[in-house]
Amino acid sequence: MLAAERGNHIMMTKLIQKQADMRLLDAEGRGVLFYCNYPTKYHIRCLQLALQNQADINNVSRNGDHVFLVMCKKAHEVTPQCLMMLDAGVDPNTVNQKTRRTALMEAAQVGSLQLVRAILRKGGDPSAVDKKHLTAAHYAAMGGFLQVIQVLSAYFADFSVISYDGCTPLHYAAAEGNASCCKFLVQRGCDPKLKNQAGLLPLQIAKDSNHQAAAKQLSEAGKQHSKGHKSGGSLLSARWFLTLHDWSNEFEADLRKAFESRDTVTIGTFVSVLKELNAPVEPDHLQTVIAAHDQRSEGHINVTDFIKGVKYIKKEFVLSSYMPKTPVEKQGKKGGKKKGGYVPPFPICTLPRELQRRRPDGGPPLFMIEDASNHSDTSRFYSDHPPEHPLMNDSGWYMETPEKTYVNINFCVRRGDFASLDLAFSKEVPVDVQDEYYKTPLMVACSIGNIEMVQYLLRRGAHVNSHDEFLWTPLHHAAFEGHRDIVELLVLEYGASVDVRDLSRSTPLMYAIQRGHPSCVDFLIKEGASVTAASKSGENCLQKAIAFGNSEVIDLVKNSLASLPKSRTTEKTKKGTPKPDKQKSFAAAGALHTNTPAVTSGNTPTQMDSKSIVVINNMIAAGKVNRVDISFVPKTVWGKPPSTSQLMSKMERRRERISLDFDCDDLLVPFSRSTQRKVLGLTKVSSAGNSGMTS
Repeated sequence: MLAAERGNHIMMTKLIQKQADMRLLDAEGRGVLFYCNYPTKYHIRCLQLALQNQADINNVSRNGDHVFLVMCKKAHEVTPQCLMMLDAGVDPNTVNQKTRRTALMEAAQVGSLQLVRAILRKGGDPSAVDKKHLTAAHYAAMGGFLQVIQVLSAYFADFSVISYDGCTPLHYAAAEGNASCCKFLVQRGCDPKLKNQAGLLPLQIAKDSNHQAAAKQLSEAGKQHSKGHKSGGSLLSARWFLTLHDWSNEFEADLRKAFESRDTVTIGTFVSVLKELNAPVEPDHLQTVIAAHDQRSEGHINVTDFIKGVKYIKKEFVLSSYMPKTPVEKQGKKGGKKKGGYVPPFPICTLPRELQRRRPDGGPPLFMIEDASNHSDTSRFYSDHPPEHPLMNDSGWYMETPEKTYVNINFCVRRGDFASLDLAFSKEVPVDVQDEYYKTPLMVACSIGNIEMVQYLLRRGAHVNSHDEFLWTPLHHAAFEGHRDIVELLVLEYGASVDVRDLSRSTPLMYAIQRGHPSCVDFLIKEGASVTAASKSGENCLQKAIAFGNSEVIDLVKNSLASLPKSRTTEKTKKGTPKPDKQKSFAAAGALHTNTPAVTSGNTPTQMDSKSIVVINNMIAAGKVNRVDISFVPKTVWGKPPSTSQLMSKMERRRERISLDFDCDDLLVPFSRSTQRKVLGLTKVSSAGNSGMTS
């Protein structure tokens, strides 16, 4: 019991192997199943073990609590356990000995639709009453659970049962304020003019609780009831119409399976299937339904029309009228329909869990990689004082080995953690792995402007034309942020397509124009980017340049348009830049970062298997088989963290790169501006003095 309560299924398995008695009870008369009532996968496993080893599924404590009833009280948390108990053969009509409440009432009170269906399928009684003369429908109405009430109606529940307080389910639905529940209960047999022991109508209860929608619905129902059901006709009095309709919707899957997924069946097949599934309809009533569906006497019935119920029930009584209505498109002034919004081809949110690539061992997703930071004694070794020899670093012998830490691969890209990336790629993590926001490491590196990281990822084989959920490629990100050197690297060295379109049909050139990056605009135009291309909204490059008001960019676009041949009025067709040879691009990407050993190119000699018979015979002949291996592998590997001077030089290089697009010849700092003003003043004074002397 203690193992089950703590969810320790491993210990429970060992106890079962030692022939532990699964029917023992504690001081309160509770067995092991009482202790599996927790919402974790470990407790589900413990319950499986207990049920497989003859645990008592009908265990009742000394307080009169049945184990299945206790689980049903928490059905919103432990639904799998409740379903397992039903599959194991527990009585679906179990009753609390004190309150006389059934398992169906407990499930209906918490609104567990799945469990209510399962109990009714196993034979649960929907019309059973407790000591207060309340049914499962009363408890479902207390919570305003419309779908639960609809399922109860499909199993012939009696909604006209009156509790000892004089309340029907309609009184509780009015107190809850659920207008749909009130409408459904009135249609299925509840009297809207019945007062409870306090002398209150459901309408008065709704008004006192300030439930305006429910009060409006009950007011209309009361008027129809006062007129003698004139508006409803025979539909309100003939309850079997509605019961058959509710039943057909609840058993739609069984009906279609029996009809072999055919849309139209013969009358004989229709009648035999309904009898086989025990449909709640008399033979005389069934002929009325058949006549309503076969008005042309063709001998066939449409299964979909029967399930919808529109041919023998008025529209306001069918279950589809309770479904949420889709908004109707508004028409324009001339009567034309308004054009709907653009629906993207795939969701713009986060990558679904089922699409996230995971490790074969069930570990975290592939975009979560192991952190390869140094775990050495920082009081002895640090980046400016590394160990002179690997054997000097004996930190692993007296420091605890830290647990593995997994970080997002794109976070490692942002902080320039080449060591963690090397470790991840050595463990066959794809270089183009997408995180939960569809971003690849190359996109992030292009966005932040880290050219060393971009070169490193491209050498690792990153796809230069990969895209995210917006169809943005790495070139889009680089052009948007204005990193010309990265744009040049992607286009010239790795053949990135310059006219690739995103979801809005915009090209990298358009984003460079939008953000006002003249250097990127000039380069992309020279490399053949189309200046006549238009986005999804119909806006071309020149219109974008004028809209964002960068004069230099506007001149570049206008000059490019002026240089186009006059005969061409459509968008210029281009051939994509040919992708260079892999070995050439590998060498042209520049030097790799100083912290990671460079990847060697060229042909590597074929290594023979060390267990090959040829290798072993050569070793025997040379007398090498008896040699003792005295090589020592250090327990702690220092790695190559950058020193302070290397970090400072890296910052200086980045400052020089980024400042190229921001420094202007006519931009003066306050000191230079003040100095220039004084020099101009002195020049004017001296020139005025010279002119006076001359005169």
